[in-house]
Amino acid sequence: EVQLVESGGGLVQAGGSLRLSCAGSGFTFDDYVIGWFRQVPGKEREGVSYISSSGGSTYYADSVKGRFTIFNDHAKNTVSLQMNSLKPEDTAVYYCAVSRLYGFWPSMAEYDYWGQGTQVTVSS
Repeated sequence: EVQLVESGGGLVQAGGSLRLSCAGSGFTFDDYVIGWFRQVPGKEREGVSYISSSGGSTYYADSVKGRFTIFNDHAKNTVSLQMNSLKPEDTAVYYCAVSRLYGFWPSMAEYDYWGQGTQVTVSS
């Protein structure tokens, strides 16, 4: 059974940093994409950053480009999202998800498994 568990959320002041981690287990496929998404109550979930299983390809939404970094730690089976220069508008529940599609960036509907989410709150 595939499981994804997020950790690292919390409360931080604007300008601060947090590192989110997504620990994966039960994968029976070698090639995949891990995505980080976020959602604010009353708004649609949005893609923040994606990474291929090899780590060779990454994507960042314009709103986080230059501030967030996504990376793999294969030894720990985790994908982390380093978030710097946080802004109040980054406040959301952050989810990681995995898609078995590979070679392109899947749409949100094409992600097969999701974590439970971790709250990030950035105070002004």
